[in-house]
Amino acid sequence: MKGFTLWFTGLSGAGKSTLAEQVEQILLERGMKVEILDGDVVRTNLSKGLGFSKEDRDINIRRIGFVCHLLTRNDVVAISAAISPYKSVRNENRKLIGRFVEVYVKCPIEVLSERDVKGLYKKALKGEIKNFTGVDDPYEEPDNPEIIVDSSKETVQESIAKIIRTLELMNYIPASDSENEYSAEEEEEIKQRLKALGYI
Repeated sequence: MKGFTLWFTGLSGAGKSTLAEQVEQILLERGMKVEILDGDVVRTNLSKGLGFSKEDRDINIRRIGFVCHLLTRNDVVAISAAISPYKSVRNENRKLIGRFVEVYVKCPIEVLSERDVKGLYKKALKGEIKNFTGVDDPYEEPDNPEIIVDSSKETVQESIAKIIRTLELMNYIPASDSENEYSAEEEEEIKQRLKALGYI
């Protein structure tokens, strides 16, 4: 199978890393080569010294995109799990990489605040933390992501089933013989989305 990039985007705490890790396991079990580029890990190793200005955020996301591009062209599945708040840079990466599947992990701020064990959202909402994405720094939702999951309404397994089935229908990953974890209605919804985006 050819490589591709699975690009998770969404606010902090929405569940990007959790989904990325579980999708990685499924793809490894299906015999694919997979690498995850997690936002926090990349900032420690590849983007040390960058701050959180728009320019620095853009540089960070371009670096992740470049690594994903190299992996993809060498038939590895690159999974990015970074907030990547700005549409323009995500779209730059889409153009650079080509085989690019955007997964928007939706979750309202109210739910994220409740989930937030570190209390970062509450501090940001009180103005104690500045430049916090989704509070006083913008997060631009994708216009036409290939996949939308809503972690405030779906279980992790439901979201993963949607991601995996979409990748199967795009012929990006081999199909499984195991029992489907989604309904005929969900299958039809996925197909309609892919038709609208011109994949099938």
